[in-house]
Amino acid sequence: MTHNFTFRMPEEFYVCSCFFTHNYFLKEYKSHVTYYNDDQRFNQEWSDILHQKGCTSEKQFEATLLKVRTEFKRREELGRESLKRRREVKDHYTPLHQHLYSLQDSFLSSRFRELVEYANSESATAEGLADRISSETAARVYSFPVFTEKFCREMIEELTHFEESLLPKGRPNTMNNYGILLNELGFDDGFLEPLRECFLQPLARLLFPQEGGESLDSHKAFVVSYKLGQDLDLDYHYDNAEVTLNVNLGKEFVDGELYFGDMRTEPRRDQYSRYSHKRTVGLLRRGQHMHGAMEITEGERYNLIIWMRSSKVRNQLCPMCDRKPELVKTVGYGDGYTREGDTVNVCVAL
Repeated sequence: MTHNFTFRMPEEFYVCSCFFTHNYFLKEYKSHVTYYNDDQRFNQEWSDILHQKGCTSEKQFEATLLKVRTEFKRREELGRESLKRRREVKDHYTPLHQHLYSLQDSFLSSRFRELVEYANSESATAEGLADRISSETAARVYSFPVFTEKFCREMIEELTHFEESLLPKGRPNTMNNYGILLNELGFDDGFLEPLRECFLQPLARLLFPQEGGESLDSHKAFVVSYKLGQDLDLDYHYDNAEVTLNVNLGKEFVDGELYFGDMRTEPRRDQYSRYSHKRTVGLLRRGQHMHGAMEITEGERYNLIIWMRSSKVRNQLCPMCDRKPELVKTVGYGDGYTREGDTVNVCVAL
């Protein structure tokens, strides 16, 4: 089957300057803080707040300050280091399952392909798609099988094979210590871009028009893992995305449910809707829907997550600092911000 898709060339993308200063997550204090490469300012702005959350000794505060300093440095160097890792992986990594790096229809569940076929039809409507898809208890959270069992099994084998290598690995974000950035492993061009353009955007166009579902022109994709002795849970947060897909790949695990609150712009209420992961099944939802993950109590869980971004939407307002984005050049897709540029039409045979 041949699919036509359009995407912007990666060199046209940017990050907002707040990427370097905002949203430093301190897990031990369950807090996001800011840091402007100024220790005195950090002390003035955050010492009292962190004291109330348990950072009560000078030693604890110094350890926290060291952590945010280190993270600031990592963010400054992230673009260069990510490019360096990608080149090293490309030159020295031998995939276990090379065929996975080019998206094939056979990787996708028949139900997913049926939904996309309907969404691409001339008669498709948002109501018609919603009638064909499972709606979860949380508002505008939709679930459907995305991949086949075979694909999920082979994908985990590929990820484990890479983790066992001695090659450098970038981690997804400050909230997940264990996981893999899929662009650094080489999944962007042949797998993720056609998946976003040909399969996910037709659904998002109907389900999330106000969030930019018709203009998703970049993404950040990664796999996170949870198991005893490593990451167990995920604190309450929202994604730096307009639309998010979260697919459970396996393995066997107990507990670890997702819980959803309201959108980030709404007053917080202590009312949550829960969702239990099912292998091969994905959740498609608004990226700025507040959520978290409960602790797993047994086994190991892998989830593939795609943050999809619309430059048309986020160029007007950065969701991380709630200001007009101040653009900083970077490599790859950055955080999905653009200056006006041309699109490039590409045809990929699947």
